[in-house]
Order: sequence, then C-alpha cells, then structure tokens
Amino acid sequence: MSYKFIDGLTQEWFGNVWMNPPYGRDIKAWMKKAYEQSLYGAKVVCLVPARTDTSWWHEYAMKAREIRFIRGRLRFGNSKENAPFPSVVLVFSK
Repeated sequence: MSYKFIDGLTQEWFGNVWMNPPYGRDIKAWMKKAYEQSLYGAKVVCLVPARTDTSWWHEYAMKAREIRFIRGRLRFGNSKENAPFPSVVLVFSK
C-alpha cells in the first residue's frame, strides 16, 4: 500500500476542517492558513500547543472565534509520558 503526499497548505479548505499541524517552526504557516480559510467560509478546528508567548499565537490564534484551553497535558498514542506543553483547541469560523 502506498500513500500519496498532499500538501495541505497548497489546497483550498472548505466545509469543516480538522487541523493538527506539525508543532515545529512551520506551525505559523498552518495557523495563517486556518485563519485565512475561515474568512472564506471554512470552519477550522485546530489542536495546537498553547504557546501564548509566540508571534503566531498573537497574529492568528487570538483571532479564533473560540479558544478552549485543555486542562492538564495530553498524552498521544501509547506514550507513557504526557506532552511537555499545554494544549488548546481553536475554532476559526466566520
């Protein structure tokens, strides 16, 4: 079985979109895309780190219609450790 890589940043987003972007330096591009696509009618729900001290947070996350901080730290997959950072769910919509 092979998978074709599709770059989500080059696609038009529409309808309801779930986004759990890479958490590295590229996150700003994903947050910008989420915000901009919401201006065209997409409803974008994002699970991201609560990095309130970053430029992407103030440029894009603060423009979300809903900001829901998650209590505690998430645990991904079968990991024995929690994430080393707090998380938040952001909802971008018109």
